[in-house]
Amino acid sequence: MPLYEYSCPDCGGFSASRPLAQYQEPADCPGCGQPSARALLSAPAYAGMPGEMRKAYAINEKSAHAPKSSKEHVHGSGCGCGSKSIGASKTVKAPDGSKAFPSKRPWMISH
Repeated sequence: MPLYEYSCPDCGGFSASRPLAQYQEPADCPGCGQPSARALLSAPAYAGMPGEMRKAYAINEKSAHAPKSSKEHVHGSGCGCGSKSIGASKTVKAPDGSKAFPSKRPWMISH
């Protein structure tokens, strides 16, 4: 079970292990037994995480509010995403069906 932080108005902050389904519900203070609201008392411990995990959290945080759409894609140099204007075929076909590559190696024999 996850560990959540709560703030008691009389005793101060404390941590409690609760099921995920109950994270919004108040928890009873271990000192006085009074129901206490959930609070964020300390920062998440990202500094102690491995680098790969920190990178994964950063990527998920960026995409949580507005995931990228394929319509937002900007075609850069060498983009091979299927755009007709980029990477157009340089093959020239003759009326008899033979192929030629005028901008490529002229000494090569075409298939």
